[in-house]
Amino acid sequence: MSVRAPVQVQVEDTFVASVSADWLGSVAQATLAAAGHRTGALTVVVTHDEVLRALNRDFLGIDAPTDVLSFGGEAPDFVSPPSADVYLGDVVIAYPKAEAQASAAGHPIEAELALLVVHGVLHLLGYDHMRPEDKVAMWGRQAEILSQLGLAHVQPA
Repeated sequence: MSVRAPVQVQVEDTFVASVSADWLGSVAQATLAAAGHRTGALTVVVTHDEVLRALNRDFLGIDAPTDVLSFGGEAPDFVSPPSADVYLGDVVIAYPKAEAQASAAGHPIEAELALLVVHGVLHLLGYDHMRPEDKVAMWGRQAEILSQLGLAHVQPA
């Protein structure tokens, strides 16, 4: 029997009709499984561009919008994490930015959101892309997972 790490998906009311929380949860589960991670919990949050810009400014010192941020460890006040022995962290996605990127890339918003969930969860698991060799490893793992999800054509910009 396979043990599944608890994944909670929180979607801002504005985007509830456009986002499948079940799909994003299954993408996060697939990412954890592909990375061999069987314990812990995480939360995926889908929200507004302004929220990501503020988080980017407050936590990374970059006053600019972004598509996805990952925060390891303890959940911030705006997240209600699932209960688990180990809380991996949060993946926060800006829906409008993701929608614009999907349109520019010519694929559905669901595919872009999947890419951002995979990317964010990999960050929670310790992957990074600051150095060229780390980027190669992270992008390779990301491509493998997207391919397993039937999304091999979806690549980061």
